[in-house]
Amino acid sequence: MLPILGLYESHLTVSHLPTAIAFYRDRLRLELAQTLAERRVAFFWVGGPGTGMLGLWETGSGPNRMALHIAFRVALPRLLRACDDLAQAGIAPLDFHGRPATGPTVLGWMPAASVYFADPDGHSLELICPLPQPADPAFGVGPLSDWTARHGPPG
Repeated sequence: MLPILGLYESHLTVSHLPTAIAFYRDRLRLELAQTLAERRVAFFWVGGPGTGMLGLWETGSGPNRMALHIAFRVALPRLLRACDDLAQAGIAPLDFHGRPATGPTVLGWMPAASVYFADPDGHSLELICPLPQPADPAFGVGPLSDWTARHGPPG
């Protein structure tokens, strides 16, 4: 088997492509790579051209829709500002449990700090930053402030 080096591309279905394009381009500031109007699809670069890609495929507004999850890796300074940045863009920041958030949540088993939010189609999106400390599964899931009190500052 060939070794897998990383995830390059992922796709989400959307109910209205122009609305989804506006969200990912204007609010998340992803670079639009290509649109194929006849196929009702748009592709965005994630991390810059050639680094990673997100495809959005319009499927309409039928009742059998599925909400999926994608995590975007970000640097720690960006994650620490994420709740404010999302709120300024009109996006509600959420914690791991889907409640309103004012700061990152840590998943101790990884460990990584995250901020969650939803796109217009209800897909769960996450900004995530791996932390340098050793994993602590006993920590569970909790605020970055609790992690820092237990393990010291992450950066």
